[in-house]
Amino acid sequence: MARLLVAASLEEDPERAYRYAQSARGLAARVGVVRETAGIAAYRAGRWADALAELRAARRLTGRDSYLPLMADSERALGRLDRALDLVTGAEARNADRGTQVELLIVESGIRRDQGLAEAAVVALQIPELTDGRVRPGYVRLYYAYADALVDAGREEDARDWFARAAAADPAGETDAAERFEELDQVAFADLQMPDSEDWAEDADAGEDWAEDEAADADGRADAEEGDDTEEDDTAPSAPSAPGTRHP
Repeated sequence: MARLLVAASLEEDPERAYRYAQSARGLAARVGVVRETAGIAAYRAGRWADALAELRAARRLTGRDSYLPLMADSERALGRLDRALDLVTGAEARNADRGTQVELLIVESGIRRDQGLAEAAVVALQIPELTDGRVRPGYVRLYYAYADALVDAGREEDARDWFARAAAADPAGETDAAERFEELDQVAFADLQMPDSEDWAEDADAGEDWAEDEAADADGRADAEEGDDTEEDDTAPSAPSAPGTRHP
């Protein structure tokens, strides 16, 4: 049984890991860690109903509230948002340890997004662990979920910053935060476009007109100064020179 549990934990293929866990369950169905392993394996394999059944059994056997986030997310995946919210906001959730509460808030944010409440999904995650300015490796999932909620709310610039924080807190690359940051960074760069060619041509023509006007003004000023010098010269004609023309 122990070998099967280890195999289920180490196996990268979700379906094969679930089969290992099911085999262990067949040997010791009344052992809490066995039902926990089976529930987590079912969750990773996308077997939401099986995950709920196994995690409920594990909770009865162990009394732990740490399974609540996976249970709530399984209810969410089954489309039962009201049941998921009941798990997120119930008395058991309020009595859970802080790490479990944070995971429940991540699930709540996902529920709000499913309900079409993008801004509520953002607000749900604005907790001290997010807003105190510190980058904590233990909260990579929180940073990532917040960035994802910001994208859904149309706040790509803010989301890019939070994906960067998630990537900084995830040097092992357990999430794709670095890739998501690069994608948004490329989008931001693409937005820095050159002006439209017609607008650019109009601006260039306006610049040429301004240069011509300035040149004409300079000629006019030179003619006027020359006329003034002539008046002061005793040998110059008495008639003044015509003033230069200044464009408006």
